Amino acid sequence: MKKEQRTGIIIAAHGRHYLAEADGTRLQCVTRGKKTNVAVGDIVDLTLTSPDQAVIDKIQERKTLLYRSDQYKSKLLAANVTQLFIVVATEPGYTDDLVSRALVASEAAGIAARLILNKVDVTENLEHTRRRLEMYTAMGYPVHEVSAKGRPQETVDALAPLMAEQSTILIGQSGMGKSSLINLLIPDADIATREISAALDTGKHTTTFTRLYHLDSHATVIDSPGFQEFGLYHLSEGMLERAFKDFQPYLGGCKYYNCRHLQEPQCAVLDAVRTGKIAKMRHELYGQLLHESAQTLY
Repeated sequence: MKKEQRTGIIIAAHGRHYLAEADGTRLQCVTRGKKTNVAVGDIVDLTLTSPDQAVIDKIQERKTLLYRSDQYKSKLLAANVTQLFIVVATEPGYTDDLVSRALVASEAAGIAARLILNKVDVTENLEHTRRRLEMYTAMGYPVHEVSAKGRPQETVDALAPLMAEQSTILIGQSGMGKSSLINLLIPDADIATREISAALDTGKHTTTFTRLYHLDSHATVIDSPGFQEFGLYHLSEGMLERAFKDFQPYLGGCKYYNCRHLQEPQCAVLDAVRTGKIAKMRHELYGQLLHESAQTLY
């Protein structure tokens, strides 16, 4: 007897265990063999092995893929997302290194990015944080000021229209209030997370997996675990220079066509750093990422 085929969307991933949604049914899924290259947001072809279990036969072509990597392995964050929300806050302080790396990853993947400044009701550090964020607005990245706990309705009114008909992934360091935002935007998120956790059999480890929620029939939101590092070892030299949005106006303006923008003479990028058009910190990160990409072992 031929087994039933379905097409579904991956809504959660934990290790080699996946949860797919297909025709309103949740299916526990495994991959064939030892492959683990499935991401939340992937559209997959499935073969049912029982009423609530399936094998992933094929990942359909992805529109986008956001991931991070170290020198040994890569970690898929989400597939088919159209925009990235980087959540920062007035307190605790966020690191520009992580924000910049996430922006570079989004540029390389062709995903629009926005910064969400949470906790603006904490006014003590607000002006200082706004000044820090000017570096990103100068590059053209929008910054949206919200307060998930202090001004919940205003926050929903500000963010919901931006998420309409989009697939949005939220990332941020621990403590930025990302969970509060998710719970505000998706009122049943806690219940859904517990259900997903039970289906994945992850028990109390509810915060350690990426999961997808439906805002409505045309919009999804993906929540990722908080992390403190964002490796980009997978980006080649050529990809890196193009993924720095602030470098783009100057690319092609260097004296040497194979300029690495590190110490070469008559480099348009270095000139822009010297005149303050590119932040020194961003150029230092570029040098660091070039170094990392040369260390890749996988």
